[in-house]
Amino acid sequence: MDRIVQHPILTIPPARKLVKFTFNDSILEGFEGEPVSSALMAQGYREFSIHRKGDTPQGLFCANGQCSHCTLVIDGLAQKSCVTPLKDGMQIKPLRHIPEIPADNRPLTHYKKIELTCDILVIGGGPAGLMAALELAQLNYNVIVVDDKEKLGGKLLLQTHKFFGSIEDCYAGRRGIEIAALLEKELSSHTNIKIFTDTTVAAIYKDKKAGLFIKNQNYAIVAFRGLIISPGAHEKSLIFNGNHLPGVFGAGAFQTLVNRDLVQASRRIFIVGSGNVGLIAAYHALQAGITVVGICDILGKVSGYKVHADKIKRMGVPIYLKHTVIAAEGNGKVARVTIAAVDDNFQPLLDTARTFAVDTLLIAVGLTPLDEFFEMANQFGFPVVKAGDADEIAEASSAMFSGRIAARRLANQLGKNIAIDSTFIQKAEILKNKAGRIFPSTPVVLDEKFQPIIRCTEEIPCNPCTAVCPVNAIQLRGDRHDLMDLPFYQGGCTGCMQCVLICPGLAITLARKLDEQFGEVVLPHEYLATFKVGDRLELTGVSGEFLESGEILKIRYFKKHKTYLIHVKTTLQNAPLVAGIRVQPESETTALPEAQFKYLPDDGIVCHCEMVTVKEIRDFIREHNVHDINQLKLIRVGMGACGGKNCSVLLSHIFEEAGVDFHTVTPGTKRPLSVEIPMSAIVNEESRS
Repeated sequence: MDRIVQHPILTIPPARKLVKFTFNDSILEGFEGEPVSSALMAQGYREFSIHRKGDTPQGLFCANGQCSHCTLVIDGLAQKSCVTPLKDGMQIKPLRHIPEIPADNRPLTHYKKIELTCDILVIGGGPAGLMAALELAQLNYNVIVVDDKEKLGGKLLLQTHKFFGSIEDCYAGRRGIEIAALLEKELSSHTNIKIFTDTTVAAIYKDKKAGLFIKNQNYAIVAFRGLIISPGAHEKSLIFNGNHLPGVFGAGAFQTLVNRDLVQASRRIFIVGSGNVGLIAAYHALQAGITVVGICDILGKVSGYKVHADKIKRMGVPIYLKHTVIAAEGNGKVARVTIAAVDDNFQPLLDTARTFAVDTLLIAVGLTPLDEFFEMANQFGFPVVKAGDADEIAEASSAMFSGRIAARRLANQLGKNIAIDSTFIQKAEILKNKAGRIFPSTPVVLDEKFQPIIRCTEEIPCNPCTAVCPVNAIQLRGDRHDLMDLPFYQGGCTGCMQCVLICPGLAITLARKLDEQFGEVVLPHEYLATFKVGDRLELTGVSGEFLESGEILKIRYFKKHKTYLIHVKTTLQNAPLVAGIRVQPESETTALPEAQFKYLPDDGIVCHCEMVTVKEIRDFIREHNVHDINQLKLIRVGMGACGGKNCSVLLSHIFEEAGVDFHTVTPGTKRPLSVEIPMSAIVNEESRS
């Protein structure tokens, strides 16, 4: 089974209830309550359905209920397997073409009619929604928080890395999973906050009520005075030949499988996108024992933080800038991925193509806000504010302040005269800053005492190293007078190593002189330690360049930080330069001897639900002079289960190619529903029987 049984950060549950189910007449086992899709992925299954158009195989993509790729026939009904919990005895089959309507011979279940009231309904239990709820509770509002996952925290639950920012304001230096637990604990201490997990907001109505689908069973109506919209965002897709194949995932789906469901969803992955999401996904893959063959980005520079990119490079992952993916190929699932360099107009240079043997391609090219409920509430005239990624795509640290600000803005809409702390706004703006200037590193001369080597040379919002130093040996330069200032060592290090342990970017080592020939370097290591004292490790510089093999002098594990500190002996010359340990050999990232691909850009799928290609859409736009995205529904674009969430963000360049200025195009109608609700749950209540 493809299960993760060891992990350097995550705790493996000691015992989960196993249940039996059938898939295609094979009897299988999975854990009760886990998503059906995860149970199948753990058994090695990747193909979930066969689309009626071209008999095209489809597999998991978003793992969040936002698309239809993972639809299966579960107990006779077509259901999204990523949001359907596994139960004992389930009969599951792949969906082939259009599902049959089951015979109307099932006994009806009578559900209890549920009616709820609150002052504020918070949709989304991520960092923004949780902070908004806490702020509103402190203002004496009765709050209901609704989230469609089993636990609160949103994307925090998928993050095993330490967060940037400041310790005081946003728990910097702690891992996302730890922050989620802290926020949930604080929420539970407020008696005026009610929490509904495993609950989807199906609709909001003009009479200030919302419909909740609770635990895939009960339908409830909640009356409210105001709304906080913070459901997060969904991942963007890309157009290329083979983008529909099972094994093409969104980065968030991959993190969900690996870090939440503990499914080793891959053996070898390639990642498109060098933003923080893609870089972090690479890091999570390596922690799960998965080979990261490479990362590519169409831009000429890394999109995410330099410290994120550097630590990935140090571990042996190449990053190809000014490259894009041109094809994913395989017999029913991904087996090969081909990338190529691009020219100044971002067009692929096919003679530069190189092909890699992989089983998974991760798409990490940005996010689109889930703000449909906000727009609907505005049309109805409700007091409503959006927060977090639903408002603006930014880091989770910024989302926490976004939630607090949103709460106060809503309170003012409801008649309270509450000042919005200007520091909230200032800190939110700082924390969502993109990386700033890069400065050259300062040469270091070692002596017999340990001193920190700080490789944080790019302006990013982060300062935990300065906060934990007990002797204030690390300070911020003060050029900008905020969190974006770079840290520097001013002398006086005691060798406590707290800065090494807390640095989110693994950008700090300690080094000292042993004698005239050798030095000692202390390196952070957030992987399972498969080596021992006396072994030799491949040591790398700040950007992944090999420096030398170093002997392990000491290994220490810090349980609180879930981090190893590895003491290695190096040449004195290289001691200030050693920044990391290569964890995967170069041979694992080598391209195939010859490129193997078909470049068919017109065959790229835009609408995955209905399998509509670039050519079909472009030809229809030209033929009918289309200026309204809704007109594309005539060829089924946007008519699938995702409601146009995925394809709508891919249409701009197709309109431009067809000779239509996209700024003149009317946007498509948005649909917020992500989980289908059986009519029996809505109308078959005891009071109506």
